[in-house]
Amino acid sequence: MGDVISIAVARRERAPARPHDADAGLPQVCFAFDLAQPETYLAAERLERLLDRVAWAPAISAALHDGRGARDTLLAARMDTVEARAGVLRMPLVWPESFPFDGSAAMRVAALAASLGRGAEFVLAASRLAFCGGFDLDDFEVLAEAAAAAGLPLDDCLAAAGDRSADAGLEARALSLRARGATRLPVMMVGTRIFCGEERLPEAAGPGQVPLRRTRAV
Repeated sequence: MGDVISIAVARRERAPARPHDADAGLPQVCFAFDLAQPETYLAAERLERLLDRVAWAPAISAALHDGRGARDTLLAARMDTVEARAGVLRMPLVWPESFPFDGSAAMRVAALAASLGRGAEFVLAASRLAFCGGFDLDDFEVLAEAAAAAGLPLDDCLAAAGDRSADAGLEARALSLRARGATRLPVMMVGTRIFCGEERLPEAAGPGQVPLRRTRAV
């Protein structure tokens, strides 16, 4: 078994990119996600270990489907598919009793975390609580735990969770993705290319697409 790598330690050990760095001319990955989707959990766990230069971009999935999220159709079949994918990836999966849940408050906090450069930490903490621990992300106590794990200021996170004005920006991002051809989340954008679905992460991270992590594999 390989060594488990702390994200925080790995980032401290890696010097920040500068214009003259070798990676400066390589495309940044924009990872658009919805925390209410288990596919976000499956992708985020691998994304942060595989790739550098990731921009974490929360987007409301329902806005891609004219107000109807994946939770509204064929729920049992979708859950079976996600369970099968988790098995293939050898990842634990525990369904929250509240699934499918709304997740709007968590997404507002995710937007704050991304603006503070803590998007990866918050998404990983929140998605693990939801789909590895079976906790309800609509519960403010659970959100507070995720915020603490991500090193975010608690008061700011609780204020963000209740700020409905942030929803417009999250919906606008999803509509922009739809206009570019996205059909479902999560989405990996590499330059002008769009890869929809967590199963396309290896394709997005293929040779010549994005800079790979230099840390040891887990």
